[in-house]
Amino acid sequence: MIKILLVEDQAMLRDALEQLINKQPDMEVVGTTDDASKAPNFCRKLKPDLVLMDVVTENYTNGIEWAGNILKELPKIKIVIMTSVPEITFMDAARKAGAHSYIYKNSGSDHMFYVIRSTMKGIGIYPGPGETMPFASQFTEKEISVIRLVCQGKSRSEMITELGVSESMLKPIITSILDKTGFDSIAKFAIYAVGRGLIVPDL
Repeated sequence: MIKILLVEDQAMLRDALEQLINKQPDMEVVGTTDDASKAPNFCRKLKPDLVLMDVVTENYTNGIEWAGNILKELPKIKIVIMTSVPEITFMDAARKAGAHSYIYKNSGSDHMFYVIRSTMKGIGIYPGPGETMPFASQFTEKEISVIRLVCQGKSRSEMITELGVSESMLKPIITSILDKTGFDSIAKFAIYAVGRGLIVPDL
């Protein structure tokens, strides 16, 4: 039996996922929480085999960050990151945190069960190139940093200070972003990115 801790802040979805998982003959939800920061304590008490972790949980708690904390303390636990947000940095962040697999919530329950079982067998599952969101693989880390700061409403002078670059260094980064996206201003792309969930400014 695969013992699962479910971390999801939307109550209706959490209840639905719990019911779906518990109907599987080889799976059992041993605990649920709406806040990723509470997950490590649940893991210590309940000793799940796998944590199904939402990215953005209660009070904008970052599930990827807490997944990394769990794995540092309890490396035998498997972690599957799930999200409905097509944020361009989440997948790379999940890999860096050590998460074993990554799924989009709209991928369906059968795919979720497949990912859970594969992960428990030691096979990590991440979305392939055809499943990634627009622009996700096009940007450099520096470009993503600039996009995030623009989406947070930072001025050019604030970006220069935070990134530790000069105006002459910032300008070609912005030009490159616009060339890759086809937008004629970085402000317009920021509105597009936030509106479609490609950037979550608060994380």
